[in-house]
Amino acid sequence: MPRNVGGERLDRFLSRALAVPLERARALVEAGRVRIRGKACSPLRKLFGGEEIALDRPPPTPAAAVGPELRLLYDDADCLVIDKPAGLPVEPSSPRGASVASAARRLGRFDVGGCSTPGFPHRLDRDTTGALLLARHDRALAALRDGFQRGAVEKRYLALVAGAPPERGRLDTPYARDPADPRRFTTRSPSARRARLSWRVEARLEGAALLSVDLETGRTHQIRVQLAEAGWGVLGDAVYGQPSPAIGRQALHAHRLAFTRPADGGRVEVVAPIPPDLAGAIEQLRRK
Repeated sequence: MPRNVGGERLDRFLSRALAVPLERARALVEAGRVRIRGKACSPLRKLFGGEEIALDRPPPTPAAAVGPELRLLYDDADCLVIDKPAGLPVEPSSPRGASVASAARRLGRFDVGGCSTPGFPHRLDRDTTGALLLARHDRALAALRDGFQRGAVEKRYLALVAGAPPERGRLDTPYARDPADPRRFTTRSPSARRARLSWRVEARLEGAALLSVDLETGRTHQIRVQLAEAGWGVLGDAVYGQPSPAIGRQALHAHRLAFTRPADGGRVEVVAPIPPDLAGAIEQLRRK
């Protein structure tokens, strides 16, 4: 270990060095899997600096794959991007429920938090389709999360909305849970948290428009909430937008994702094709 870590606690050093939560680092020490000079030690042990730490890291806990086959859009040793289908949650709502987390176990080795499950630096709603980034291990997850937090990840969505929004626009609003219903979010309550996005119109349709939306922040339900409260609800969105005979789920698709590759800092750009139900809805509204 470097000499300049003298005085640091062992569990804190391991948490930072391994890019794992403090609780995970502490558990490894308490299980006797970390040794200094051949001896097990306390998580609270203060380091002198320059010592050699031996780590016996256990293999990830195995788990069965549950859920549909997932389409790969990008893959490397650190991360992958899948084309998430509609109706599949990112994480299971029950222990044996289908989800991206469980279905992805077919796509190679994962070791995040000691489990054979991918890490998620971002999320997509259950009924939102498109490009979803997954991490294969703790270090990659930490690096990708940092990219999202710094705004270094480009996220572009396609949204089919009601009405006739301007050709281009930008929204920068407060963002908070709705005081009347904590399961919902709103831009209409005072909040220090901000939500920002911009859009351009890709096509004018019968009573609707297809928007290309660049998401600057990543708030829960953000595109659906901001567009609906600006007057252009996402079609098929039963919570914030409005039902539509053209599509049976919220017409929102994560179309493009660009991020920095953890291994070498190279730039990766992934485009998820428009799914058939959204393409069909666009064509139906175009014919009308």
